[in-house]
Amino acid sequence: MLKSFYHQLCGLQSQSIGVAALIVAFFGIVSRLLGLVRDRILAAHYGAGDVLDVYYAAFRLPDLIFELLIVGSLAAAFVPRFSALIVGEDRKRAWRCANDLLIVLLSILGFLSLLGFIFAPVLIRMIVPGFDAVKTDDTVAFARIMFLSPLFLTVSALFGSVLVSMKKFLLYASAPLLYNVGIIFGIIFIAPRAGIIGLAYGVVLGAFLHFVIHIVAVYKNGFSFSLPQKMPYKNKDVQVILRSMIPRIFGSASNQIALLLTTFSASLLFSGAIAVFTFAYNVQSVVLGLVGVSFALAAFPTLSAAHASGKTEYFTEVFVRTLRRILYYAIPLSVFFWVLRAQIIRLVYGAGNFDLVDTSLTIGVLSILLMSMFAQCLTPHLARSFYAMNDTMTPVWAALFAQSINVILIYFFMTYSQEGIKGIAIAFSAAAVINALSLLILIKKKIKHIDYWDTTFSVMKIVCASIVAGAVVHMVKNFVGAQFAPQIYVWQYLVQFLAAGTTGILMYLGMSSLFGLKEFETVKKKIFFKLFGRPVVAAEEQHLGTGSQ
Repeated sequence: MLKSFYHQLCGLQSQSIGVAALIVAFFGIVSRLLGLVRDRILAAHYGAGDVLDVYYAAFRLPDLIFELLIVGSLAAAFVPRFSALIVGEDRKRAWRCANDLLIVLLSILGFLSLLGFIFAPVLIRMIVPGFDAVKTDDTVAFARIMFLSPLFLTVSALFGSVLVSMKKFLLYASAPLLYNVGIIFGIIFIAPRAGIIGLAYGVVLGAFLHFVIHIVAVYKNGFSFSLPQKMPYKNKDVQVILRSMIPRIFGSASNQIALLLTTFSASLLFSGAIAVFTFAYNVQSVVLGLVGVSFALAAFPTLSAAHASGKTEYFTEVFVRTLRRILYYAIPLSVFFWVLRAQIIRLVYGAGNFDLVDTSLTIGVLSILLMSMFAQCLTPHLARSFYAMNDTMTPVWAALFAQSINVILIYFFMTYSQEGIKGIAIAFSAAAVINALSLLILIKKKIKHIDYWDTTFSVMKIVCASIVAGAVVHMVKNFVGAQFAPQIYVWQYLVQFLAAGTTGILMYLGMSSLFGLKEFETVKKKIFFKLFGRPVVAAEEQHLGTGSQ
């Protein structure tokens, strides 16, 4: 029975962008919440100190390889090509492309991981020059174990892109849950027996579980690995994908340079600076994963198919609708998170060895990062929209420009300011805003039929509704804190968070209705009406359904 149910899950397809985004968003929420549970356990066990500095710094080398070659480039290059083959019903050719590309990518990642393993001591000293000898040696040991994870995650990422191309989002979106489960298992069960190095083994376990769920799913949908009859890099489809990946790699390189620079600079500060920044970044990433990545991922196959088939007007319609939906959710969530930042940090990390100093620093960094949340959420969609139009260089130049500003600002704050870790956060946020605004300006040259005034007016209404709702959240938070739940125990922070957050959401929805926001109508049709059993078949949804076939 369970086997039959899993087979049904493997074949489940999402034709609507809204449904796909909802699936990705739901599992994104669960995964991010589980990630926060993971971070809370880490914070409670080790606090923002040397151990977690080592743990997060060790991620930089394996992440550099994986993020550089796979995350920032594979899906954007692979999905349009694979989607075209699937749409053309040339499945045998599509699977051969995936098979040969898998061999090529594993060969490249395996070679680079081996080099990273060998030269880890030299590379780690370059990344974290502020670490003493003990922390440096520990970071090297962690990194060498973690170099196994990019191999599992590369296979998983390729097969995940296959599932996205086939609009099978359910199992694709559920894999990150298992990644976090593996890490949590390492924290709770492996580290107490093996020492802190058990944290690194937990990361590898999580990557393996992430790999397992995707590889089973693609096998159920028709993939079968085979040794190629000729060298896999000679496959013309693989060559097209690899050529398309190269400029995207440069775009990812700029982002990775910024992360490396953040780690480099934070290592020169106090013990725990890297951990503090990472904790704050992980909290704000809940919004990024829930909104920015979910909608960008869900819209990308449809945008690619629309451009490939010459449906310019439909492409524009999907682009604008997705952009507005991202802002409709990202802006109020950013405001709510900012107002409730102290409650969130205390709820997520306020336990064990995570003391008041750690809490205060993390709240300060989070406050700054949230200022750029709207931009961080927009960037994945904007970049993928360029990629869908086969324009690979524009996002690269925008990213390089933004990250050059990041470098300059970090240097300024580290040299001439006393801001420290907050200065690094300011530079990060400024670069995110510059990147998104640059892409918005540049995309006007590619898409000629966007009604920018209507979109701008809608965004202004979203901002106004968010400010009003945020003010209500602030008042309810203070009222509940003063009358019922003073900020002493964790459950009191939870009461404040739930009461203020729920009231804020209801106020925002009310203001959305008052302002006549189209996105609110979508919320009603997709959630409220379905919850109460009212059958609604919207013309918009019908259009999306036929357009994404």
